[in-house]
Parts: sequence; C-alpha cells; structure tokens
Amino acid sequence: MNSQSNSVDNAERWESAMFLYHAALKNVKTKIDILNGEFKYIHNYNPIEHVKSRIKSPDSIMRKLQKNNHEVNIKNMVQYVHDIAGVRIICSFVSDIYKISRMLMLQSDMDIVQVKDYIAQPKPNGYKSLHLIVRVPIYMASGMVDTKVEIQIRTIAMDFWASLEHKIHYKFDGQAPEHIAADLKECADIVARLDARMLSLNDTVQNANRERQISFSGFFVNTEGGSSDEEE
Repeated sequence: MNSQSNSVDNAERWESAMFLYHAALKNVKTKIDILNGEFKYIHNYNPIEHVKSRIKSPDSIMRKLQKNNHEVNIKNMVQYVHDIAGVRIICSFVSDIYKISRMLMLQSDMDIVQVKDYIAQPKPNGYKSLHLIVRVPIYMASGMVDTKVEIQIRTIAMDFWASLEHKIHYKFDGQAPEHIAADLKECADIVARLDARMLSLNDTVQNANRERQISFSGFFVNTEGGSSDEEE
C-alpha cells in the first residue's frame, strides 16, 4: 500500500515539476517574441531568424543524471539538470548573438545563473554557440517558484553544423571514427570563416547605406539653402 502511495506521490510531483518547466518555457519565449517584435516594428531590423524550443524527455533526463553519477529522482533533476526546458535562438550574424544576449541579461525578472561562450572558446570538436542558463519566476497559487531554462543562441551556419554533428554523433553512439571527427572539425572551421565573411559583408552593406543616407541628407540641405538664396 505504501509503495502504491509513494508511486502516486512521485507521479504528482513529476507532473508539478514538468508544469513549471512548460510555464518557464512560455515565459522565456514571450520575452524573445517581444524583443523580436521591437526589432521588427520599431528598429526595422530583425536579428532573429527563428526560435526553437523543447522540453527534455524523461529518458534524456534520466541518462543525464546517470552520466553525472546522480541518483534518479525529482530533487536531483531540479537541482542538477539545467536544460530540461530549452530555447534555441537562430540569428543571422555573430554580432546579433551578443546583442540579443545583452538584452536578455538586462531583463530584471530574469536571473542569469550561468554563461558558457562556446563562440569565444569552441568545444574541441568545433561546436560553437552561446549558452545561457537563466531562472525565471513562475507564479503559482501557492507562491512564486524560480525555474531554470537554457537558452542557446547561434547563427544559421552554426546551427546547420550542430544539427548534422548531432546526427552523426548518435549514429556512432558518441564514438565517431577519427577521420569523420576530423572532417567535422574542418567543416566547423569553414563555418566559422563563413560567419566571419558574412558579418564583414553585412557591415559593408550597412556602412554603404549610412553613407547614402548622409549623402541624401546633405543634398536636401544644400537644395533648401540654394532656394533661399535665390528668393533673397
């Protein structure tokens, strides 16, 4: 009887915990949607290409706890697994990644738990991305509960590489042959050069637009000045 009661209690605690992660995911996605709308409608610029989100599966949570030598229970899940709720922001350029992360960090109701900059310091396999672990307040009938969400921010090119690397990694159960790992690392280097080249190209276009706007402004100023001289 006690065993059945414990099972019911654990199931209820699991449901409560997962509800919090779903709510935290909605909270963070709303913040990102608002930032995206501000860029689009006010600044006439959209650094966010698209946003993905997911809740980690029970099997994945269990494997992560076991991999890090933690007993599988809800307390350890909440304490040690930081990426149960995850959001991935895909950007056009590397500069957009840091722009968005700074804006998120300035939000007063978002507590930054951890920052891992794999762009400045890529993983040995070539993986690049900016990871933020944040805590957001979820208001329940019983009170406020701080809940963690992982936010990954990367470029389109980084995301393309990471998606393929992930598939290859699991095809070989995490032990890809050395020549495939070397090829993936070489592809990561190519992706880094592509991102740098596209950013440089974007900067060139932006500078050209600014110069053109200044030129047009000067033209209208000179025209107005000339017309007033003629009237005199």
